[in-house]
Amino acid sequence: MSRKRVDILLENMMIESCAAEGKALTHWNGIVVFVPFAVPGDIVDIRVIKKSKNYYEGRIERIVQPSKDRLEPFCEHFGTCGGCKWQPLPYHLQLEAKRKQVEDQLVRIGHLEVPEIRPTLPSDEIRYYRNKLEFTFSSRRWLMKDEDPESIPPEDRAGLGFHVGKFFDKVLDIKHCYLQKDPSNAIRLFIKEYAVAHGFEFYDIRQNTGFIRNMFIRTTDTSELMLIVCFAHEDREKREGLLNAVGERFPEITSLYYIINSKLNDSIGDQDCILFKGKPFIREKMENLTFRIGPKSFYQTNSAQALKLYTVARDFAKLTGSETVYDLYTGTGTIAQFVSSKAGKVIGIEYVPEAIEDAWKNAEANGITNCEFFAGDMKDVLSASFIAEHGRPDVIILDPPRAGIHPDVAKTILEAAPSRMVYVSCNPASQARDLAIFSEKYRITAVQPVDMFPHTQHVENVCALELKD
Repeated sequence: MSRKRVDILLENMMIESCAAEGKALTHWNGIVVFVPFAVPGDIVDIRVIKKSKNYYEGRIERIVQPSKDRLEPFCEHFGTCGGCKWQPLPYHLQLEAKRKQVEDQLVRIGHLEVPEIRPTLPSDEIRYYRNKLEFTFSSRRWLMKDEDPESIPPEDRAGLGFHVGKFFDKVLDIKHCYLQKDPSNAIRLFIKEYAVAHGFEFYDIRQNTGFIRNMFIRTTDTSELMLIVCFAHEDREKREGLLNAVGERFPEITSLYYIINSKLNDSIGDQDCILFKGKPFIREKMENLTFRIGPKSFYQTNSAQALKLYTVARDFAKLTGSETVYDLYTGTGTIAQFVSSKAGKVIGIEYVPEAIEDAWKNAEANGITNCEFFAGDMKDVLSASFIAEHGRPDVIILDPPRAGIHPDVAKTILEAAPSRMVYVSCNPASQARDLAIFSEKYRITAVQPVDMFPHTQHVENVCALELKD
């Protein structure tokens, strides 16, 4: 649907409720108006900037009267940084908005028959809860409204932080981030200060020029820490100078990697991660299990909530100790190993070969002998012949990427007809689409949203399915 740019001012509009994508909504002459950074109960003037046939999009021009529920944002970067959009929204309202989001996707839009959707499981920590962050270097940082571009010296144009909104080439220089615990902020600020002082050329994503590109920090609840610094090309003297300096300044870094990435995007899945100092992995604990995390390993980014999420999945599976369980999109085998003590056999399948290598090593380290792991594209690996060889699943657990599952995978699952399924999803919209396919043979018996990302609109959702009589 085409959208036209407009410039209309709507005055004294009462914000009615939270909406999709972290926005809120109100109505004007029967038309839905979406606006970010608003709280239900706010009375605001809205500048409409886009409109389509059925809805408008706008921004807050002025808060005429704040909602009684509105909170003061705790982060100085609120409103410019693309994350943590719900800071003004009290946490209990965030949780209800996420439950409502699941309900909308499954029931109102998906027309699925579901039992009463449970209240969203809250996160014990709503600040400093992430175990992984990526920061981007930019030679042309985002300038604030009060900054004059002509008066800023070149060395002050360098930035290290997050991309701004939908701008792929705009990076906001972050002073303090409330997403990851110490020493994340200190490491980031030290690296920026060192890079500026030593004349490092920050990357220009438009021109694909520069030296230092991006960096990843991974932390664990076991106090281990991994740092990965990515460079656009090799300059051994500069690279080693930086890595040695950060290693000396932060001896708590368990694993220090670097990557030479000369391609046009920042993804590291196809890159060589080179260990500069320390151990090749860090470890995280969950119940009585330990998981090794490498530079490319997937692990839920909120460790404490991951335990709650996987506990829900295990409970929904209703395992008795004899079942054959298929854990599809197993990653490093966390769910597979988490449920293994209550299953007869667990088969894990994952696209990323490095993740499967970690899964085998994790299972060995944890003394688990009833798990097997296989790498490859799900629609190719999960076939009738594979199931014939490894046994028909009694239970299938799914935790796919945001896009959901391939139709061929759904077809194979329906043909295998396990007694129960557990579908874990970070995208209730694609989950609802897939559940509609399964509804020909399965009924949904439980729905549990889990909050993995406080102050954002994102929600994980777990559905239990049982084969119809």
